[in-house]
Amino acid sequence: MDIDALLTHYFGTDDPDSIQPHQFALGKERLAIDFGIEREPGRRFALWTLMEVFGIAPTPADAFEEPDLRRAAEDYLSAAWKLDRDA
Repeated sequence: MDIDALLTHYFGTDDPDSIQPHQFALGKERLAIDFGIEREPGRRFALWTLMEVFGIAPTPADAFEEPDLRRAAEDYLSAAWKLDRDA
């Protein structure tokens, strides 16, 4: 999935810094709905990572029933935490 296309689709812009509060509220709702109905694992994970970037993602345990996806999400969070810590 293309991050710029996802940002534009959900928030109306590919520049996260320019998202207006009303755009964020609408995009957040649409993103949560799409995440909830998506069944293809790769697309579901991509939507979850976008939600995580904006701080609106459910925990991996709540988001993924599949052990492999749950582990991948936990690994993603661990790597993101290490990058943030080292920055």
